[in-house]
Amino acid sequence: MEKRKQLLYGVAYYFEYLPYNRIDEDIKMMLEAKINVVRIGESTWSTYEPEDGKFDFSKLTYTLSKMEEAGISVIVGTPTYAFPSWLAKKFPEVLVENNGTRLTYGNRQIMDITSPVFLFYAERIIRRMLTTVERFGNIIGYQIDNETKHYGTSSDHVQADFVKKIKDDFQGNLDKFNENFGLDYWSNRINSWEDFPNINGTINGSLAGEFSKYQRELVSKYISWQVEIVNEYKKDNQFVTHNFDFDWRQYSYGIQPDVNHFSASKPLDIAGVDVYHPSQKQLTGVENSFVGDLARNLKDKNYLVLETQAQAFKSWTPYPGQLYQLAFNHIANGANMVEYWHWHSIHNSYETYWKGLLSHDFKANPVYNEAKQVGQDFEKLSDKLIDLHHEASVAIVVDNESLTATSNSKWMEFGIGDKVKYNDVFRRLYDSFYAQNIRTDILSSQTVELSKYSLIVVPMLYVTNGSFLNKLNDYIFEGGHVLFTFKDGVTDEHVKVRTDIQPAIIHKSVGAHYHMFVDPNGEKLVDNSGIFEKSDLDISDWSELLITDTAKTLASYDNHWSQYAAITENDYGKGIAWYLGTWASSSVIDNLTKHVIEKSNLRSNVYDAIFPIIVKSATNTDDSTIDFLFNFSDQPKQLKIPFDGQELLSDKKMIANSQYEMEPWSVKILERIKNE
Repeated sequence: MEKRKQLLYGVAYYFEYLPYNRIDEDIKMMLEAKINVVRIGESTWSTYEPEDGKFDFSKLTYTLSKMEEAGISVIVGTPTYAFPSWLAKKFPEVLVENNGTRLTYGNRQIMDITSPVFLFYAERIIRRMLTTVERFGNIIGYQIDNETKHYGTSSDHVQADFVKKIKDDFQGNLDKFNENFGLDYWSNRINSWEDFPNINGTINGSLAGEFSKYQRELVSKYISWQVEIVNEYKKDNQFVTHNFDFDWRQYSYGIQPDVNHFSASKPLDIAGVDVYHPSQKQLTGVENSFVGDLARNLKDKNYLVLETQAQAFKSWTPYPGQLYQLAFNHIANGANMVEYWHWHSIHNSYETYWKGLLSHDFKANPVYNEAKQVGQDFEKLSDKLIDLHHEASVAIVVDNESLTATSNSKWMEFGIGDKVKYNDVFRRLYDSFYAQNIRTDILSSQTVELSKYSLIVVPMLYVTNGSFLNKLNDYIFEGGHVLFTFKDGVTDEHVKVRTDIQPAIIHKSVGAHYHMFVDPNGEKLVDNSGIFEKSDLDISDWSELLITDTAKTLASYDNHWSQYAAITENDYGKGIAWYLGTWASSSVIDNLTKHVIEKSNLRSNVYDAIFPIIVKSATNTDDSTIDFLFNFSDQPKQLKIPFDGQELLSDKKMIANSQYEMEPWSVKILERIKNE
């Protein structure tokens, strides 16, 4: 794809769902919109194999032929995430068993990704499909499955394989296993490998966490298995990708609980993502940003947006300008492709009112017309905007194991409250840096290279081994900066609480410790530093009662716990560690991050802009600096431009130190003039 030097602009296209054949008209409208790629094939296994062993790929090949004639590239998806009814009837074991219950056929993504029977039939349809389509020259890549997760699989063979893995991990030493997992509690001790109980019933958080980790490994294994098959057929100029999705709260919200993206992406040529976000007056751009900050770091290169919304729901229908703005927002975050889900609205079934680029009448509409402008400008600016390189000064470390341990309602007090979960903590911190135009990378403790960053942010890293925590201490001592939060460093990799005084290993760099944690129950913060003078000092759900050793108290508590610190700062060696010990308001966290940014010598951006003006800067393949300027509001905003440059969308010169008006829901793209 790198050789194309062309931004990919596309849609998911479902010829099989059309109420009548209008493919020629669709292609005509696509070409008018400069759409150059479609994604097909991932959803219609039952069409391609209506009976066991009876194959009919005519609709698939017809679509491929039509697209090839039109010069439109295609990404073909393996059709395994929704399987035919005959397979479920013939082999009920292909239906996933979740928490002891086998799901009933009907929905998508209800397969057992470990079932030998399912894998046999999945491999057969994949190979028959790829053999059928490999002659087409317009296929640029293949998508593996669709938004794959483990779906809670916990059948007998999954349980047995998990026990085998545990046994191998502990070299058959039951005593060591019982000790590390604390299984003497409530007589859960396992005295024979043959007596290992079904995990669905466990009350042991360590065991539950280990099983969740194992389930995520099954996803990585499944994706790798499909990639190996596809690699047998793909050509050198074709790629293999997958559309990773995220924690869903009516839109893409946070880190995916059921997939370790860093592991699952390893066999792919290029990472792909689905990102959906609030729209209209709720649009901020932050979901696109955090997804991009993670996706760029999965393969250490640009990524594909394989799905994002065009119109979708009534609350998502974009205001005029938003579709255009968001298309370039994806590119600004590091995407090389923007693909809408989907081209045409569906006329029946589950997602009838999840509208595509075209409405149910198939006519041109304001959203489609705006998409045409996107396509024209993508074509015009591809050479300047493809393969953009991004650099961040801040790394945010995320962790699937900590998410599991702190966000499962079964585990009393592992989290910080009934409604506050891991992703809430992650997002409150991430959103604060985003609003201040601080570029961030999102990485895991296994993938982050600490020395590359001026600041490391560690939200609720509850589960981790001592090695990484010691690395953080060393990093700070040598001049680094770390923002810790409550629940950091509490347990080892087996979710066993450390016996050291908390926050255990990082206590020496934090310069504070605690014995007690409480529900604040109406207590508030007290500003001890002037940093939080204009903040909402309400706190809730969780407060660690910090005793300072060498740290300075930035904020304390106001009443019964007034002798304790709530937020601290500590000089350690050449660096600084901050510790946020309570679940504080957005305004407190905003003011804390502003302080941290200043002390870490980070500049928010040379534009000196804050939300709703968002600035994304990158370097293109010509080594020119490209600045994307967004106004995420319905009011015009004034912005001072610090550089001479060319505004690429309008072809107008922009003069340094001049004020320019950003229209509501608009974007400007500045190519800085290089100093000779």
